[in-house]
Amino acid sequence: MIVEYIRYRIPGERSAEFEQAYGRVAAVLARAPQCVDYELTRCADEPACHILRITWTSAEDHLEGFRGGELFPAFLAEIRPYVGMIEEMRHYEPTAVRGAGGSVPTLYEWAGGSEALERLTERFYETVKADELVGPLFAHMDPGHPRYVAMWLAEVFGGPARYTGERGGYAHMLGMHLKRGITEAQRRRWVNLLADAADEVGLPGDPEFRAAFMGYIEWGTRLALANSQPDATPMRQAPVPRWGWGVAPPYQG
Repeated sequence: MIVEYIRYRIPGERSAEFEQAYGRVAAVLARAPQCVDYELTRCADEPACHILRITWTSAEDHLEGFRGGELFPAFLAEIRPYVGMIEEMRHYEPTAVRGAGGSVPTLYEWAGGSEALERLTERFYETVKADELVGPLFAHMDPGHPRYVAMWLAEVFGGPARYTGERGGYAHMLGMHLKRGITEAQRRRWVNLLADAADEVGLPGDPEFRAAFMGYIEWGTRLALANSQPDATPMRQAPVPRWGWGVAPPYQG
């Protein structure tokens, strides 16, 4: 991906029409397959300054795909009156330095931390061992397994990176699933039992948390199912995913 920043200096009397024009342009960007997202901001300290941020799938997709495509004439028609007011227009490459601030709690914090996740996995694996469908997969389960899974979930949901430091991270978790031949019926039962356990141990039941929590469980178990098949060739090295409020990590092979 590439991020384009355009800095405008718009006279105060034209600010409203400028923002309205970009409001119309938004419909064009929403249809452009090369556009990932966009945002127009106005400087609070110097209102004449506006910055448009557009994330493109690549610089080539922007400069050749979008600008050479059928949507660009409508885009240009709206912004042409303001082209002369551009002070800077550049592409920037994202770096590895990024993250969330402390104003929004992590899913780990919202869930109740390691203690809550350990309660969850202890109860969950009690029901798993007694289940006729998924129980056989865990017939020789390490007594520490529930605690290890709690460590994994803690790291995934924004807590301490203990699974990476103590258990080998993603590669170790992947190894637990290789060649296991998990079935879709077993995956679904696993998901349902975990959802039941979450209710039983009192994990937060608000829709926002449960949607994010179950979103990861669906995502993770579907990867585990695919990686467990005899002919699977999964990516062997990757970071432990970090799951936020409705955001999936952009894994690329």
